[in-house]
Amino acid sequence: MNTQSILADLHSHTTASDGHLTPSELVARALEKGVQLFAITDHDTVAGLSEARAFNQAQAEPLKLISGVEISTRWNSYDIHIVALNFDETHAELLGFLAHQRELREQRAEEIGHRLAKAGIEGAYEGAKKLAAGAALSRGHYARWLADNGHAVDMPSVFKRYLARGKTGYVPNNWGDMASAIKVIHNAGGLAVLAHPSGYKLSAKWLKRLVREFKAEGGDAMEVVLGQQTVDDRANLVALSVQNQLLASIGSDFHFPSNWIELGKNLYQPQGIDWVWQSGSWVERP
Repeated sequence: MNTQSILADLHSHTTASDGHLTPSELVARALEKGVQLFAITDHDTVAGLSEARAFNQAQAEPLKLISGVEISTRWNSYDIHIVALNFDETHAELLGFLAHQRELREQRAEEIGHRLAKAGIEGAYEGAKKLAAGAALSRGHYARWLADNGHAVDMPSVFKRYLARGKTGYVPNNWGDMASAIKVIHNAGGLAVLAHPSGYKLSAKWLKRLVREFKAEGGDAMEVVLGQQTVDDRANLVALSVQNQLLASIGSDFHFPSNWIELGKNLYQPQGIDWVWQSGSWVERP
């Protein structure tokens, strides 16, 4: 699997975290859209992978499904996400690390609910918890509950009004650092990918610093092709990956069916760059 012509989508979410489709439904949709190399990257959990793998293997023409998870980390007070790809999903150290991450996520979620309640929005924590249905609780579940209950017109509006930095329900992240996450990913045999670098609303100077420090901490790759981005943004991310000798990755960050994000859609692969699946560290796993 070393050709640039393959349709790859290496960033997506299921009901195991804050996605709306079950793992089986998501794999079925990826197959329908012609995705050939696919990763489910739920937030701080690999709980959906076994179902996804069983469903995929039962298909007449399965896609290439690799292990994935999106890990939340802290960098200069920013919430920075690292996608781990193609690791041993039974690795004890990684599973313990993710369990601790979910404990931190639950603590943060409880505080978000407390702050919203103080602002007069009662029942947000309980509502978000019900939507999560046992999955790792995230701000996405809060956004769905707040939108469904009339506190904003849609989920993006919820984030701007309640959950963004400085707003009523914002709680500073309590994650570990990038280096710790990258180390455990490598110990599990995986590759560490800086997720959606342009999504953190950093200045050009700070984005360059983030990418440089991610590389210095041992990072392997960065997402340069996203489901929604401008031509200039893609060119800038490609340039940053080349300058910092990082492999390139690609992903829609799909959470639910919509008019603007779809599995495999708009994931055009620029020529002349090295993709994460072309790495010498890429292991062909069963």
